[in-house]
Amino acid sequence: MNLSLKQLRYFVALAEAGSFGRAAESVHVTQPALSQQIKEMEAELGVRLVERLPRGARLTRTGQEVLERARRVLAELDDLERAARLSRGLSGRLRLGVIPTVAPYLLPLALTRLRARDLTLDIRVREARTETLLVALEQGRLDAVVVALPVPGAGFAAEPLFEDRFVLAGSAARLSRWAESAESLRPTALAPDQLLLLDEGHCLADQALEVCGLRGRGQVDLGASSLATLTGLVAEGFGLTLLPEIALRAETAAAPTLSLLRFAGPEPSRRLALVRRKASADDGWVAALASILRDAGAELLGAARAVRP
Repeated sequence: MNLSLKQLRYFVALAEAGSFGRAAESVHVTQPALSQQIKEMEAELGVRLVERLPRGARLTRTGQEVLERARRVLAELDDLERAARLSRGLSGRLRLGVIPTVAPYLLPLALTRLRARDLTLDIRVREARTETLLVALEQGRLDAVVVALPVPGAGFAAEPLFEDRFVLAGSAARLSRWAESAESLRPTALAPDQLLLLDEGHCLADQALEVCGLRGRGQVDLGASSLATLTGLVAEGFGLTLLPEIALRAETAAAPTLSLLRFAGPEPSRRLALVRRKASADDGWVAALASILRDAGAELLGAARAVRP
């Protein structure tokens, strides 16, 4: 059998894109070239992998089985390439994934520190939700990801970074009812119809519901796509939200009318971690990267204490 890595990559691209045109665009080849490689792959295996439809392509049952194995082969190859790139510690190319409620705040500081450490480091960053990042990590398309714990799946190793506490954010008028009893304020005291959350699928929204003891969203549910949107809304009196400490410096600067209250101890929080595949080699780059991320986080948390002691 004489399958090529090119054929495997083209086949995976076709499976993910769902059409020959989009797949060809994603791997930067012409559609006829990609189609020919898939045909040669089918001939080599002696099976039909793809159902060619008028408006796309669909994998056969055998194609689905081959897809799983192709992804494993490519992931192992990426692990080999990653081990070579990172064999001298944190150098070469780094492909890092970060969740959206962390990226805008942590990355500017962390990337500055990474550049100061090594100007030759080629950094590729992807911002996406936890589920998407973990799939990319598992498939070898990312070296590591910054997400909130816990992380599902036994194939990952987590390096804890820091604890990121939540504060209650809203207009001064909205928060005035708790101002005199802030020492006893708990998330469970919040009414669900006042709490504004991010879109479903954001881990921060799920964490907010959990710490508030809520099973679902309230009647007023905007499902915002960013913390900046939520901050602007609650600053103008349209409900309340929970903000992580690492966001306080940036969001209070953008919304000067925003008011904040801390919850009574123990304050609700999330634990952020640097996660990699257990199978990937670690020659010191994980500890070096985690140290830089912790330093950046410490600066943000210090600024948060200054904004809201």
